[in-house]
This record gives sequence, C-alpha cells and structure tokens, in this order.
Amino acid sequence: MNTVIDSVQPPIGKPKWLRVKLPTGQKYTELRGLVDKYKLNTICTSGSCPNMGECWGEGTATFMILGNICTRSCGFCGVKTGRPETVDWDEPEKVARSIKIMNIKHAVITSVDRDDLKDMGSIIWQETIWAIRRMKPTTTLETLIPDFQGNEKNIDRIIEANPEVVSHNMETVRRLTREVRIQAKYDRSLEVLRYLKEKGINRTKSGIMLGLGETEEEVIQTMKDLRSVHVDIVTIGQYLQPSKKHLPVKEFITPEQFKKYETLGKEMGFRHVESGALVRSSYHAQKHIL
Repeated sequence: MNTVIDSVQPPIGKPKWLRVKLPTGQKYTELRGLVDKYKLNTICTSGSCPNMGECWGEGTATFMILGNICTRSCGFCGVKTGRPETVDWDEPEKVARSIKIMNIKHAVITSVDRDDLKDMGSIIWQETIWAIRRMKPTTTLETLIPDFQGNEKNIDRIIEANPEVVSHNMETVRRLTREVRIQAKYDRSLEVLRYLKEKGINRTKSGIMLGLGETEEEVIQTMKDLRSVHVDIVTIGQYLQPSKKHLPVKEFITPEQFKKYETLGKEMGFRHVESGALVRSSYHAQKHIL
C-alpha cells in the first residue's frame, strides 16, 4: 500500500456540494418508463449516476456491453470481479434496439474488461457500433473502451468502426495507478490514447477521479501527459467509495479547485474540460462531438 495514502485521514461526511437533486422532467420520465417497460440495461440506472436526469433530458444515455462481471479488480470500481459469463452474440442488436426505442441522440458505450477472451471483447465492440449505425444511423457515438492490454489489432477494430469519440480513462495519477487500477498500467493507457489519435480518431477523451490522495502537481502532470498524446477532451470528477471494501475517499475536492483544473485544462489546449464534483465520464458527452 502507498504510504502517502495510508497516512491521510479519511474525511467525515459528504460536503454540501455533493448533494444530488432527484431527476425530473418530461424527457426523463418518458425514458424511465421505456427502460422499465422493455427492461433495458443502462449504466445510468444501474450505476445510479447523479447526472441521469440531466443527460436523459439531453437525449444521452450510457450502455455497458459484454456482461456485468469484470476480469479485473480495480480498487475504485463497483463492478463485480470474477469469471464472466459467455459472450452474448445477440447483444449488439439488443443494444441498438434499446437506443432506437429510447430515441437516443447520443449514446455512450462502455464495457467491463474481458481479459478472458482472445479478442478481449473487441469483436462485440465493433459489432455493437455497426448495429447501432444500421438501426439508428442518426445517433452519434462515444465508445469508452478498456485498454485491450494495448493490443493494436483489437484497438484497430474500434478505429475501423469509427465512432465520433473514443474514450479511455486514466482514472488516476501515475503514482496511484498500481493501487487504484491493479491490472492496468499508466503508460499503456497513454499509449492507447496516442495510438487512437495517430490512426485517425477525430476526438479522443480521458477521465480522472480525484480524492484518492493525489497532489495538485500530480493532477496537472496527468493533464499534461494527456495533452502530450493529443487527447481532446478530459473529465475530472470526485471519487466516491462504492462500498466499504473499496478504496476510501481521502479528500473531498472543493468546487474552487475543480474550477482551477478546468481553467488550466483550457489553457493547455483541451477542446473540452468537464471538471466538477459530480462529473462522470459521460457527463455532457453530447457536447464533446462538437
């Protein structure tokens, strides 16, 4: 365990700026009804995202493919770890149908890590993008992909399908990567983002969580590292502990500090910077295609 993290006392109680309003609005109500009626699977609902009402009101939703059991055991993530189920080859059509039923304008697709598969799930990824293009061609797409262990053949399948935005999250600063993302590597994630841009992806994106014990200097260095591989969009949000088994929150970052990172990010040349306590990877995703 990192000694710096262990020495920090966890904060007591959530600050007022982390209070979430219940989702409301006609569009939200309509989509909630469709999700319940057709038993559609969105990360928005299963992950209890604080921005669900706002995003759904904008016609944006996030879907997770390749099951809900991950082969990795990241210290921050609430997704179950274990042996994943057999691949559902009908899933691309199911996801596309959900997007059509919900009349989604902009969809974010993400997945668990599937290190158990030879292709690491990249074929289902590609088929899902193509299925959405066929069934709901007006829907724009962001794909929040795993690192595919840096395998270029698997990454090429995403590039070939050519979604409007391809995202891969760093999640944390270099020093904390081994603890926060146990099976991931900081430089490998940077290389994935570099490769995506080099091969012609128009918009690349990444996200980091704060409050795990990182310093301001480390956050700024991570932002600089992302710009060095020409990442266009960065999201910066507050880490919240999914359960007592997960890494504790070391600090609640103030709105003023988030604003400082937003200003610095814009000065560095990011096309979009989403920085705030309740910001998640897909927050304002529909704006990131502009």
